[in-house]
Amino acid sequence: MFFVDTLEYEGLGNRSYLAGGTDAAVVVDPPRDIDQVIAAAARRGVRIAFVAETHVHNDYVTGGLELARVTGARYLVPAGAHVSFSRTPVVDGDTVSVDEGVTLRAIATPGHTPHHTSYVLTEDGRDVAAFTGGSLLIGTVGRPDLVEPRLTGELARAQHASAHRLADELEDEVAVLPTHGFGSFCSSSQAEGDATTIGKERSANLALTLDVDAFVAQTLAGLDDVPAYYAHMGPANAAGPAPVDLTPPERADAEEIASRLAAGEWVVDLRSRTAFARGHVAGSFNFEGEGKLATYLAWLIPWGKPVTLLADTPAQIADAQRELARVGIDRPAAAATGDPAGWVRSGERLASFPRARFADLADVRERGDDVVVLDVRRDSERADGSIDGSVHIPVHELRGRIGEVPDGVVWVHCAGGMRAAIAASLLDAAGRAVVAVDDGFDAAAEAGLPLAGPDGTD
Repeated sequence: MFFVDTLEYEGLGNRSYLAGGTDAAVVVDPPRDIDQVIAAAARRGVRIAFVAETHVHNDYVTGGLELARVTGARYLVPAGAHVSFSRTPVVDGDTVSVDEGVTLRAIATPGHTPHHTSYVLTEDGRDVAAFTGGSLLIGTVGRPDLVEPRLTGELARAQHASAHRLADELEDEVAVLPTHGFGSFCSSSQAEGDATTIGKERSANLALTLDVDAFVAQTLAGLDDVPAYYAHMGPANAAGPAPVDLTPPERADAEEIASRLAAGEWVVDLRSRTAFARGHVAGSFNFEGEGKLATYLAWLIPWGKPVTLLADTPAQIADAQRELARVGIDRPAAAATGDPAGWVRSGERLASFPRARFADLADVRERGDDVVVLDVRRDSERADGSIDGSVHIPVHELRGRIGEVPDGVVWVHCAGGMRAAIAASLLDAAGRAVVAVDDGFDAAAEAGLPLAGPDGTD
């Protein structure tokens, strides 16, 4: 009897899979921290016989090479992927026997990348699951613009063809198990739901319900900014990532924290946005450990910049270290935990700034106070509506554009509060007076704030 276990990584919006039979299994698209994968196999009592990559990933560092080395598994990588290490190249139609009665078949599905390959799990000759990586996702497909701008249109058409090939070759009941699409920026749009089949996608996926020209036009129109750190992921994966080191970082005292800040290094506070606003080390940045830490920190930080982590507990440091290693931010320079009062030198005080709701902003505006409203959502979000008169700088652009923020007290908002907290910390570190709006954007209209529509009109 076959099995499929899903290994979910919410911070990146991705999934990996462990699948097989009674004695042996394959791991599809493993994360950098392979200990969790090995533990999952141990719980199943199976040997990892194969590790399979659907493509050279753009959004995280793979653990595939190291997992294959540690377990002795065969490392299956699409033959068209240009890599610098020994592997088993896979081409369309290749089949391997995972366990008795359980096989894995490769299907070329270019589009997300030119070499993208999906894998179909078969039990006793019957297709039961398709590991579709960044090809067919839930209601959408992987974005086609991560390889080379001049190839984007061509790859979008390839995505459409690949989706149709999967739908044509597989039965309705076959489970579709993508790697991306659960909040990942590798998805061409944000998919809803967490389980699907070929049959469901046949009736709901845009790649299968629109003709190729309409699909390409809609896909290209919906593409948003690519996280900056993606530029480093593909080369790292093609070169062969080094094993990850998750041993605890050195402990930093107040003097070292101050010294690292003075040197221009990043000090990142992982605590909740509420705790950070109440009191934090001046100059530190707030990236909540419970949010999309890896995505947004890797997107904003200058690549290679040393980072010191601050948190309530060592466990939070360990969780963040694991998350950051998945996107190539290895070995924090130092870390500190406990009471934030201990993170500043004797005679120094913690900095703070206020938090508010949209109703508070409406009150301030009604009084006639001159405030700056800063919207740090992405372009696609703002296109659906915005606060009239607000300034727009997406959070991932803010560090380089703080000088564009008008003078005055800055009320900064996003769609829910997390990115506003990041932006508020950046502004606070730059010496600006800031109020972090910790509220859902729907509350802006409810508070009576005048909104501009999608076309920029009232």
